[in-house]
Amino acid sequence: MNAEHPLRVLIVEDEVLLANELEYLVETSGAKPVGHAMTSPEAITLARETRPDLALVDVHLADGPTGVDAAREMTEHCGAIVLFITANLRRLPDDLAGACGVMCKPYSENQIRQALDFIARCMREGRAEGQPPNGLILSDAFARLWRVHHAA
Repeated sequence: MNAEHPLRVLIVEDEVLLANELEYLVETSGAKPVGHAMTSPEAITLARETRPDLALVDVHLADGPTGVDAAREMTEHCGAIVLFITANLRRLPDDLAGACGVMCKPYSENQIRQALDFIARCMREGRAEGQPPNGLILSDAFARLWRVHHAA
């Protein structure tokens, strides 16, 4: 996940304008978009085909509130790390379906870029350098894995 091997990102979002914006932000952050899915089955198929490093996943997709199921499948069987980007926090299970964390909508361009950079560095180095950027809420499991100590 550097200039030679940029972070490969799958976008799972049913609102086309938001998906296009995320694709632009992924590209301008130095990562590589590998696809866009609007439903859970599309997301799982694309994840199996493209093997992304990271999937940006909304909870409510074109086929209903199926993003959690897609996230669980992608983390367990496709090797992807998932980051939820959603306005539906109440629909997320306590374990975040294996996702590394969540960013709440609405988000800023800067927040997305910083989150992508933070996650890429954590994946590359196996640990975090400091606290997650503003707006990124890490799951307890990934906070432990990446040795992030919650600020008091």
